[in-house]
Amino acid sequence: MKLTDIKTLKDLKSNGYTSKSIKQEMRDNLLSLMSREETLFSDIIGFDDTVIPDLQRALLSRHNIIFLGLRGQAKTRMARAMVDLLDEYIPVIEGSELNDDPLNPISFHGREMISRHGEDTPIDWVHKSERYTEKLATPDVTIADLIGDVDPIKAANLRLNYSDERVIHFGLLPRSHRCVFVINELPDLQARIQVALFNILQERDVQIRGFKMRLPLDIQFVFTANPEDYTNRGSIVTPLKDRIESQILTHYPKSIELSKKITHQEARVLEEQYKRVEIVPAALDLIEQVAFQARDSEYVDEKSGVSARLTISAFENFVSTGERRSLITGDKKTACRLSDFFGIIPSITGKIELVYEGQVEGPTKVAHYLIGKAIKAEFLKQFPDPERYKRKMESSPYYSILNWFREGNTLDVLNDIKDKEYQRLLNAVPGLPDVVKKYHPDCSKNESYFYMEMILHAMAEMSYLSKYSLEKGTQFKDLLSSMLNMDDDDDQERYLSADQ
Repeated sequence: MKLTDIKTLKDLKSNGYTSKSIKQEMRDNLLSLMSREETLFSDIIGFDDTVIPDLQRALLSRHNIIFLGLRGQAKTRMARAMVDLLDEYIPVIEGSELNDDPLNPISFHGREMISRHGEDTPIDWVHKSERYTEKLATPDVTIADLIGDVDPIKAANLRLNYSDERVIHFGLLPRSHRCVFVINELPDLQARIQVALFNILQERDVQIRGFKMRLPLDIQFVFTANPEDYTNRGSIVTPLKDRIESQILTHYPKSIELSKKITHQEARVLEEQYKRVEIVPAALDLIEQVAFQARDSEYVDEKSGVSARLTISAFENFVSTGERRSLITGDKKTACRLSDFFGIIPSITGKIELVYEGQVEGPTKVAHYLIGKAIKAEFLKQFPDPERYKRKMESSPYYSILNWFREGNTLDVLNDIKDKEYQRLLNAVPGLPDVVKKYHPDCSKNESYFYMEMILHAMAEMSYLSKYSLEKGTQFKDLLSSMLNMDDDDDQERYLSADQ
């Protein structure tokens, strides 16, 4: 007989069912998983040695939890994943709005059903997916939303006075009895609303408009908050914080590799897009490097953080930029280019908070700046630093490239040209293919062109070449000649270089 086939209290007891609190339930299931050495929170990347051990300890201790971290650090995802530690099904008294345990009812309806039907009390079953409640804390959240309020219409229809429990319309918290209840951005909750949580967390009694009732709610509380919110938008009142037993700090991925795994897991890129656009490995590293540079940038407010959603949406836009180009040029298949990074700018500007200096420059310029810094950082990982050859440029691997531009040549790399034309332009620069072949002899043909363009952009970032934004692409030319020919109004407004 399957557990969910049990329909009465008598059958439930005869099958040996015993009540347990939700915290004990999660503890038991966690112990079982860990004893079998099964992977916990498998879709959470980068927290294996930091956040997840802290969470395991908190659950084993049967604690309420608060996740503290900047935006985009998987706080809500961690909370939602905790549902997997619940039992598949739990029994409830039929018709109960508070998920009444048949062996321990807390509502008037539950107690009345047991009194009226005794051992024949009908039983329903609730799946673990229905035992999760999430509420975003906003200033307009009320006591009635969370706890409940007296319903005058119900009182009139049932002809009951306001002191009767049956006239209460229960809020989210009572309806989350035996559930995981998550409040996101806790500091945004008004102080008086936070105070209302005190007794529920510890004494378990509820007051609604002066009507006091004992309601022993069994809830696994999970809160999330940004540490900066304590001073910027609100605060967690001290007595409430004192009642949350475990405070767990989250963080951004600590390496490019971990960041790439998160982006790959979360990005919504269609299979047909991958078939049309080849994404070279160097491009994946560069996208993640943009976020790392943003987190260290003097233009970006570090207290606000740079969400992992930046690289996810940037990667999606990066693929779509190549796809759009192939549709325009008629190429059935194309490869990503470094110049496709102009397409990720909308993914950057909307996801960074600028400090005062950054606001003066403007978000689009800062986005160009971050991309330039990322290109320089990745270039120095893949190729020798040209500064090493500054005193003897003739021995530099980049000498032929720079000399070609000194002779007055320019290179215009347009965004929406066909692959053959793009490759012809890069091959026309003497020494450029040779540098890639020397330091990356085993890279694919398409990756070699990506590296060629990276070298040009990096030379501009390091002030060996000039780079200008054209209406539909980028122009490279000799630095000295461009300075001599620069008009008064042809200055840094055209491009914010990484050295500024």
